[in-house]
Amino acid sequence: MGMDTKDRALASLPHGPEFRFLDRITELDPGISGTAEYKVRGDEPFLKGHFPNAPLFPGVLLVEAAAQLAGTVAQSDPVIPPMAGLKLTALRNIKILGSAKPGEILRLEAKVAGRLGNLVQAQATASVNGSVVMQGDFTLSGAGA
Repeated sequence: MGMDTKDRALASLPHGPEFRFLDRITELDPGISGTAEYKVRGDEPFLKGHFPNAPLFPGVLLVEAAAQLAGTVAQSDPVIPPMAGLKLTALRNIKILGSAKPGEILRLEAKVAGRLGNLVQAQATASVNGSVVMQGDFTLSGAGA
């Protein structure tokens, strides 16, 4: 059976499994917005040090997870070809309001707010159990087709 649009978008994420913070895309309006989930398993190596005996998913990785979703949404646009080497290049108005513990599911939402040439502006949030734990504005850039 072939992959649907959400599976193809997730498969296009260039990160290796050790640094992929999207388990599944739950909603996708290609090129416009998306929602994804990541379950904090508890066996991630960085949790051993963040923090010993009281593991928390690091705030900087909440930002990374949201950026991964924003890039995946942008690269799924059916009209604009994917950009090579799309990377996170700027952050604005980032607020880290909480975190996630092992066993909890991060719900990520991203919306492309605008595009100009090889730049993508996006807004994203991460939440746990309905409470927002991170929000902010992201700029991604890559090489044109």
